[in-house]
Amino acid sequence: MIYKDFQGLKLSALGMGAMRLPTLEGDSSQVDTAAVQEMVDYALSHGVNYFDTAWGYHNGNSELVMGQALKKHPRESFYLATKFPGYDLANMPKVREIFPKQLEKLQVGYFDFYLIHNVNEMNIDAYLKEEEYGICSYLLEQKKAGKIRHLGFSAHGSVEVMERFLQAYHTHMEFCQIQLNYVDWTLQDAKAKLALLEKYNLPVWVMEPVRGGRLAALADKDAETLAKLRPQEKPVAWAFRFIQSLPEVVVTLSGMSNLEQMQENIEIFEEEKPISGPEMDSLLHMAAGMMDGLLPCTACQYCVAHCPKGLDIPKLIGHYNDWKFTGGGFVPAMVINTLPEDKRPSACIGCKSCEKLCPQQIRISQAMKDFNP
Repeated sequence: MIYKDFQGLKLSALGMGAMRLPTLEGDSSQVDTAAVQEMVDYALSHGVNYFDTAWGYHNGNSELVMGQALKKHPRESFYLATKFPGYDLANMPKVREIFPKQLEKLQVGYFDFYLIHNVNEMNIDAYLKEEEYGICSYLLEQKKAGKIRHLGFSAHGSVEVMERFLQAYHTHMEFCQIQLNYVDWTLQDAKAKLALLEKYNLPVWVMEPVRGGRLAALADKDAETLAKLRPQEKPVAWAFRFIQSLPEVVVTLSGMSNLEQMQENIEIFEEEKPISGPEMDSLLHMAAGMMDGLLPCTACQYCVAHCPKGLDIPKLIGHYNDWKFTGGGFVPAMVINTLPEDKRPSACIGCKSCEKLCPQQIRISQAMKDFNP
């Protein structure tokens, strides 16, 4: 297992994410506890020492199951992370209620890592209302009391949203977790997010390295492209090798759903095999091809000045592309639902004034009509 240094700790470069645990009969709320126990035991015996869960995973049962599975192992043998559930605005006043319940559910006396969860367009204003909710100050109190060893945050929001959060709290944040893979390098502007975190000197944790499994099951032509470069590597390995090529990354979380996936991932992380410059060029070229069929917006802004509804068309198209590529992902839907109704895609009146000026000849009005996340 590869290990990364973080403030004197040796963290396994591969972490076990507990958002996609094995379930019974396809019911997300019914976790297969026996299978999870086997996976946790195997992970620890093969060098994985970082485990990540959250309040809302598996309808609230992930923390319970992970607590039970880890209980049989010495507390000093693993590092445990969970998160404050700010993805739901109703939780904002409840940090003093939720945090102790999380300790109870996970059957521990402290968290090695604790994250302010899912900073995004929907909740950034609430997270910044420190005088009203006191979330960060309360968590800092818990850190002082020894119940949190390291405090950080995760983000699905834009670079601008992350910057707002960091301007307020960067002195207290020790790491940041972002969605990062070779498709989202451009599709979700992960490259710019990585640069922002480098600016604030924050180590990076990665989530969704395989894009929910999408990058482990490539189209035949894409799999053949990669096989010509490294015949011995499977597509899933390329997703992780891309992350291994980024020195800012400390922990890569994988939401493994069965023991076979775990075994395969651990084998990949037995050694680092970063991607060379020419290989990176080929990989990113292939990734661009995977996004063929998405709208080729260059954000030239010509359309914006001529929209009678004042829609931010380039940003809407960016979220539309993410939504189309994902097949209806929660991130673009979440962002769109935070917008005022008169700034959503549904506000488009189909006048096509924007299309007359679009250098890419995008059928913007049709895209806005189709975009119903």
